[in-house]
Amino acid sequence: MRNLIKGRKFHREKAQREAMFKTMATSLILKEKIKTGEAKAKELAGYVEKKITHAKKGDLASTRYLARFFCAKAVVKLMKEIGPKYKDRTGGYTSITKLGPRKTDGAKMAIIELVK
Repeated sequence: MRNLIKGRKFHREKAQREAMFKTMATSLILKEKIKTGEAKAKELAGYVEKKITHAKKGDLASTRYLARFFCAKAVVKLMKEIGPKYKDRTGGYTSITKLGPRKTDGAKMAIIELVK
């Protein structure tokens, strides 16, 4: 049993999970709103919020740290727009809105977006 173990595995190996979160987080940063499965949205929220907290610092070390995870376009948007936007906010940069089930397979869907 996986009692008290943090995080969901999504039937993927570690490298595949990391790649999935990187691409989803990049899409969320660039588009500021994406539609995905409810479980993925909940896991993605914590991942993105940690990266936004790094972007709030605005120093060179934070830029280099974020460059390990995101493309140059996403890093620039994080450092120039999103980081300063949430400078006075202590957390809770994302919002998850639950939707109905997907018609094809009945999966629970949700919209995750950056808070205005």
